[in-house]
Order: sequence, then structure tokens, then C-alpha cells
Amino acid sequence: MNYIKGKLKKIIYHNNDSGYVVALFRIKETNDIVMKEKVNKSITVTGVFTDVNIDIPMTLHGTYTNNERFGMQYVVESYEVETPTTKEAIIEFLSSSFIDGCGEKTAKKIVDRFGEATLDKIKENRDNLLEIDGMTTIKAAKIYNSLQNYNKSSDAILKFQNLGFTIEECSKIYNKFKDRIDDVLGDSFYDLKEIIDFKKLDSIYINNFGDCTKTRIYACFLESMQLLSNYNGDTYYYREEIVSVLEKEFNIVLSEEATENLLSELEKSGEIYIVDRKIYLAKYYEEELNVAASLKKIDSKKPDKIANLEEKLKDLETRLGIDYNADQEKAIMGALNNNVTIISGGPGTGKTTIINAITKLYIEDKKLGPADIMESIALLAPTGRASKKMASSTSLPAYTIHRYLKWYKDSNDFFYNEYNKTNHRLIIVDEVSMIDIDLFNALLNGISPGVKLILVGDTFQLPSVGPGLVLNDLIDSDYFNFIPLNQIYRQSDNSYIPYLAKEIKNNDLSEEFLSKKDDYTFFQTKSNQIKDAITQIIKISLDKKIDEHRMQILAPMYKGENGIDNLNVVLQGIYNPPTNKKNEITYGDVIYREGDKVLQLVNDLDNNVFNGDIGYIESINGKTVVIDFEGNRVEYEKKNLKQIKHAYAITIHKSQGSEFEHVIMPISTSYYKMLYNKLIYTGVSRAKKSLTIVGEAYAFARAVGNNYSANRKTSLKTKIIEVYNSSNNP
Repeated sequence: MNYIKGKLKKIIYHNNDSGYVVALFRIKETNDIVMKEKVNKSITVTGVFTDVNIDIPMTLHGTYTNNERFGMQYVVESYEVETPTTKEAIIEFLSSSFIDGCGEKTAKKIVDRFGEATLDKIKENRDNLLEIDGMTTIKAAKIYNSLQNYNKSSDAILKFQNLGFTIEECSKIYNKFKDRIDDVLGDSFYDLKEIIDFKKLDSIYINNFGDCTKTRIYACFLESMQLLSNYNGDTYYYREEIVSVLEKEFNIVLSEEATENLLSELEKSGEIYIVDRKIYLAKYYEEELNVAASLKKIDSKKPDKIANLEEKLKDLETRLGIDYNADQEKAIMGALNNNVTIISGGPGTGKTTIINAITKLYIEDKKLGPADIMESIALLAPTGRASKKMASSTSLPAYTIHRYLKWYKDSNDFFYNEYNKTNHRLIIVDEVSMIDIDLFNALLNGISPGVKLILVGDTFQLPSVGPGLVLNDLIDSDYFNFIPLNQIYRQSDNSYIPYLAKEIKNNDLSEEFLSKKDDYTFFQTKSNQIKDAITQIIKISLDKKIDEHRMQILAPMYKGENGIDNLNVVLQGIYNPPTNKKNEITYGDVIYREGDKVLQLVNDLDNNVFNGDIGYIESINGKTVVIDFEGNRVEYEKKNLKQIKHAYAITIHKSQGSEFEHVIMPISTSYYKMLYNKLIYTGVSRAKKSLTIVGEAYAFARAVGNNYSANRKTSLKTKIIEVYNSSNNP
């Protein structure tokens, strides 16, 4: 295998999180013909290093390649840090920056005393260093500890590499678990699932330690529970379900006695709770209980009411020229005079109008100036697009919940938490149906009990991606001020979108769904003609100056003839065809082009871009892609393009929390089980100005009549009732 030997001389760039390094490396020896002429010269090297050690002899394995942007670089695939053996090398090593407390003079004294056995003598007993003239106990401890840490990291990396992890994974493991490295190499091996995919982790474990160990069975049992939460959104499970997943996913079959013993041990260790046959992962049990307790703390405070609120609301109506209906008045006044309020309604029922009224009346009553507003009011939503929609409609700052609480991605913790709370007095959270139990718990942990909390959402939309059924459970508990909104406000005499949404919700589809309206068209066509029909509609829309910035295609699924992946290929060809003036980059089988519309798939707090955000590729330079998210320019390396997808067409799930001026929604029997009521309702309710449904009328009617919705097993409602009925809780 080709190698270069030498030392790192200068660090140009170092990412502490990933371990990625760009550095100058001086070559002393190589067996690579291409690198022969570089001996005794410095070159640029790039790669992942666990510890960055200047002037320590190393052997690097990799390839010397030309980077279009940065020129020739040696891309490191693996490396070994050499242990010095000669007296000269040992002196150089001990006097390097890696060994604390030892200069060149001291290093020479140590080597003069112990010779080539120096490193072994130090590791054997640090007190051996006290034989050296002028050596102090403190200095001996520093030298000894530095050497121990050096050996520990090198040994650990080698062990993890030998197990089957890549050097990049080894770096992440060591940086995350360096204080517990012996534990994760033993019984706590599966703790690595925090940063390594469980399936890969399990495969590596089986290859090295076997498939029937107690450690593996414990880990896979817990992972089976987590998979049930991921699949179904459940916060608890029954034994039969877990055993079934354990066998199906991990090929582990346990006897009834073994299962009982395992459950007993997991319960004693605090990993799970068992209540009336319901089995909970500790995380979800404790989160539901904490949410219930936190809400009672907020609700039990004396409400800060606004005097003469009814008169002030009437005055606001006059000034704004708005006539609030009875439900809207009830929602506005209830929100301002209660500590916890829930407002739920479909499209066109005036949720945004209510939020505006609440904030205006609160600001006027408290006489808040611009700076005071920032300190007193927080508008929040689970997604970036939903928060931007709130900011646009209220002219007030709005944030994602993750950004508001200051989320630390690597540790999955928040700056604001149960020990460090925010001080806002009025918090309005929109799109609450999208919030899972984990995020809602984090939010309640981070806000003050003296807050006025207003939760706004639509109970009929798709539930959260993560476990829980927060909005529905809060309403069903019947302990909070709840106002449902039912009256729809027409946008025009011939508008239909909000009425169609209501018909879908009520499983009562009228014959009107095939009639053309000011804001609605059903374009009937066969499944194999859907792509052609969409192409025709888009070309007509472009003639009307409705481009991809104003138009959004929403589809139920990624795969299949009319799936999002196929649609995006067609749509890219229409909206952004290749030209000599536009740079491209290929990632897998996808071609990204300057000007492309793309969707962010993960939260990236550092760059202020979030799951569901839509942007446009501004430039492609070599392996670097710059995407503009509404003025926020974010740079991506090629390896990070897994964080994006084309967004000419996106899933209905990803559209939640967003509104689009014009929506095209294909409907076909080929979408199979994705044709169900709540999904179609959510897609229809995303359209603001116009909605065009393309496809089969039969498939649409079937979807509206299909009430399929996995009945999530959650206990938040029960825990709220228990907490509110308990005199032992505050």
C-alpha cells in the first residue's frame, strides 16, 4: 500500500467536531513513485485526524489529487502515528508540543538516563521520572499523563479501526467518548448509536463479539421499542409488539421466561417503565409526565388579565376595520386572560387574524416599545417556513423552537432548559400539530412558569413525525381553555379551497370537487399521463409569470412513476434546463445545477437553516455549492449534499407549516396506502391562491373516504388528568 512518512508542520484548518484537517505535511520517506520528488518538501494534506499532533512522525495512506479549487492535495484515507524508537526520535517526541511539561533539555536528560527504553520506563511508573535531575512531582505528572493520553488515543483508534469503523467514524467516536472509551469498547458498546447508525453498529458488534450476548439482546430490545416509536409515533408499546420487531429486525427469539427476566432487569435499571401492561422507554414516560407537570405549573399561576378587554377589542375592530366572529372574540379574550390557551382551526378560519389581534392588544396594554416587545413576546413554530410565515403576517420576529431554545446539534441539548429559562411573558406557538413530545417537553423546560402560553394548530393535519400526539392529547384532556374555529371566510364568491378542506375533513365530498372555481381546478387524467399533464399546466403557468418561486408541486411519496424523484427530473428540465452558462455537480444519481430549487432536510442551527426550508442554488464551484435561503447564503461541501433534495416537487409531509401561492397536487391510485384523508387534507390546505389537482377522480374520492390514520398509543392525556387530580403536584 502506498504511503508517505513525515510530520505535520502547520495546521491550516481544523474542524473540532468532525476531525477534518487541512495541514502542511513535510515528507521524509515514501514508496509512492508519484511522491518521490516531494521528499524533503511540504505538501497540503486533507483528511480526518483524531488528534492533531504537530511534529510527531506519521505514516499517511491516500492519494495525491488535484482539487479544482485548492490545487494539489494528498487526501488521507488512513494513518498511523509512529512510536519513536531511536534516542534522537524519543528526544524529539518528548520535546514536542504534544508532551506537556517537557522541553528539549529535560527530554535529553530523561533519554540520557533511560536510553531507548525511555517511553516504557515512563509508562511503567511515573515516579521513575523523579530520578532525573531537577524533575518535580508536578512536571513528572504532566509528562506521564501526556504520554498516557497519547497512547490511549492511538490504541483506541486502532481498536475501533480493527473492529470495522472508518477513520472518520473513529474520530467522531473518540471525540465524543474519549472519557468513556474503555466502557464503549466493552459493555456500553451500543452507546455508540448516538453517532453511528444502529444497523451498522449491530453488524460490527455481531462480527466481533457474536449475536447472542446479553449486551446485544438488551440493546436490540431497546432499539425495537424505539423503532416502534419511529414507525408508529407511539410513546408506549405492548410486549407482543416489541417481541415481534425484535425477531423481525434483529433475528432474536426469546422464550417467555427470558423476556420476563429481561423486562424485569430493564425496569430495575431505569431503562423502561411498565404500567398496566404498557411498556415505555424511560425517555418518553418521563417526558409525558414532565409536560403534564410543567403545564400545571403554568396554569396554576394567577392569570395576568387585561382590564376592560372587551372594550379594547371593540376599539381594535374599529381601527382595523375587522368584524371578529364570536369564536374569534372568544379565542382572543381567552388567550389574553388565561395562562394556557389552545386555538384550533382549518384553513380560512382566521388563525392568523387572531394571532395579530392578541399581539396588538398585549403590546398596547403593556405599553411595549420595540425593545420591550423583543423581551416580552416570542412567536414560535416547529419549522423555518412556519416561523417566517408568522413573522410576515404579524410584522414581529418569529423563531423556530430549536433556534429559540438555542439547540446544540452535537449533544442534542438546549441552552435554555429546566435550569436556565427564558423570560418572555407571552409565547404563541403555531403549527402545534407538528410538535412531538420530545420537542414540546424541551420547550416547556425552557420557558418560565409565569408565561402566558398560546398554542395554535389544526387537529386534523398530519401528526408529528416524531412520537406523541401533543395537540390532540392536550385538547382531549379537557383541562385547558380551548377554542375551536369553524367559520370559514371566503376569499371570493367563487373560492373553494377552504371549503374543499372542510369537506375532506368531514368525509363529505360534494360533486363540486370536479367543478372549476376561481381558485381551484381538477384536471382529470390517467395515471400514466400525470407527468405530461403537469408539464402542460406548468408551461401555461409560466406564460402567466407564475414560476417555480410561486408554484409548488406536492405529492404523497418519493418512489414510483409519479413519485417526487421522477417528477423533479421532469420539472428541473422545464424550470432549469442545462446550459453552458450554468455549472453542475453530480451527487449519486442526481444532478444539481445553478438556479435549482432545493429543500433542506435537516436542522442546521449554525447556518440558520432548518428542515423544510426551500432555497435556490446560487453557485457551484468545484465541490462547493452555495445555496440562497431567502437571503441566507449557506455553503455545502459535496459530501453534505445528502442534506438537500430538489424542491420543484416535495412531499406533503415536508410541506407542513408552509403556505404556497399556487399548488399542483397529483393524485393517482399508484400512490397506494398514501391515499388517506389526513394526508390529502394537509396538501389541499397548503394552497393559498390556487389549487390544481391532477389525476384520477376515483383515487381522490377514495382518499377522502379513507380514514386510515395509525392510532398512536400515547399517555399524555392520562398523565395530565393524573397530575391535575393529584394534590401532591404544584
